[in-house]
Amino acid sequence: MSYMTTSERQLSLVAEISTANTKAQYAEVLVKVARAYGFRHSTLMHAPAPESVLLKALVIETSLPSTYFSQFDRARIMRSPILSTGMGASALPRSWSISDDAAAEIFPDELSKLLRAFDIPTGVVVPAYTLDGGRILFWLGGDRPLLGQTELNELTMVSLHLLDAYNRLKQSKAPEAAPLSAREREVVRWTAQGKTSIEIGQILSLSDHTVNAYMTSAIKKLDCVNRTQLVAKAIRMKLIT
Repeated sequence: MSYMTTSERQLSLVAEISTANTKAQYAEVLVKVARAYGFRHSTLMHAPAPESVLLKALVIETSLPSTYFSQFDRARIMRSPILSTGMGASALPRSWSISDDAAAEIFPDELSKLLRAFDIPTGVVVPAYTLDGGRILFWLGGDRPLLGQTELNELTMVSLHLLDAYNRLKQSKAPEAAPLSAREREVVRWTAQGKTSIEIGQILSLSDHTVNAYMTSAIKKLDCVNRTQLVAKAIRMKLIT
């Protein structure tokens, strides 16, 4: 079996990133980067601030299931000082493992339990700044040994190309999407509260098929790829509260 060298892997990923011209392609390349380094999941998110309450409101792109964010926010993990101030303020890439001796000081118990439940014992966070001065984080997580310094340096370079692609997509973004209809906002608001299509249909006296149709329409209007991203974007745009 042949393996890519570090430089070959980096060049291959940079080439893939340069061809990402849509949000869907960008989401796919984030997953490819994660897998290239032996991780299972990738997330691009706004860095948390001291006033941040919900993780799902910070998500830009993710491969994590919506249940992860529901459980994270239900446990109020974002209120942990290391997340609301420490992670948001760090300027350095950080590789982490919940089995490290120092993990108890870094991760609250609720977060450690959640990461174990989703089989994400290790990961890495690479911070970056967007062209408009916003602070974002590239987060990779899964079940592999901690990244060594060489891999961490390489991933940091790859993340710079991911940042360039993200900035490029933001600059070329089409005019602001049409606002959601009142019914679409209702459906998204109930989804944000963890309700299923069937439960939303019962609340609004609609069939689950109709609920899904409203959801699909809202996803297209806000140029999203899934419900998790839709909820996060709707919250950021203040379309729902």
